[in-house]
Amino acid sequence: MKALRRLTTVLLATVLAILLAGPAHAADGPWDIERLMQALGKVSVGRADFVETKTIAMLEKPVVSSGQLFYVAPDKLEKRTLKPRPESMIIEGNTLVIERGRQNMTLQVDSAPELAGFVNSIRGTLAGDRKALERSFALSLEGPPQRWLLTLKPLDQRMAATVASIRIAGALDDVRSVEILQADGDRSVMTISRISAQ
Repeated sequence: MKALRRLTTVLLATVLAILLAGPAHAADGPWDIERLMQALGKVSVGRADFVETKTIAMLEKPVVSSGQLFYVAPDKLEKRTLKPRPESMIIEGNTLVIERGRQNMTLQVDSAPELAGFVNSIRGTLAGDRKALERSFALSLEGPPQRWLLTLKPLDQRMAATVASIRIAGALDDVRSVEILQADGDRSVMTISRISAQ
């Protein structure tokens, strides 16, 4: 169960980073969650470099990893960790594949209701479906377009037992970080540098 919770947290960070690496250009009208969702719905391909720092209570120092993130609409998400050790995590359709060295693990997303709910709500977001995201999270957006902060708090008790909150910071179309605070106090911060987005 703890492994599934950790996996869900890692997937959440990955998907949100990919999601939010796409354009969120300022245009006419107020800066709000609806505008952000509209921008996300327009992303068909996303690619970004990442550096992720995880602070885990049972470890003396933070764990730092780096690599690349990829998204292809409507349902392919990939996180390629290059350092400190190569690893890939791919969600395509209903299948999750994790590769670490010579070890491969394949899971069907709908075999774990906690994971399925999370993935389905993220797919709704990729389509620009704010209602799908709000089925799983309470959303709040603060700050002007040049320095905004989107906070997500899980509504589902099972997800809330893993993730306390997610804070995504950015400026206009530049998402700079995704911070996940876990319910047990562990924390991860992913900084993102967009390579390209369409």
